[in-house]
Amino acid sequence: MLEILFKDPVVWGSLFGLAVVIGLCAYYLYLFVYNTNHDL
Repeated sequence: MLEILFKDPVVWGSLFGLAVVIGLCAYYLYLFVYNTNHDL
């Protein structure tokens, strides 16, 4: 079952998209926290 999922390029595309979205959210959250702490 897992081999079929890992060999499917559509799964890799959705996983990559999900990773990019999570990365961007974490990056903006980090910038927001860093800027608020820096101003204080």
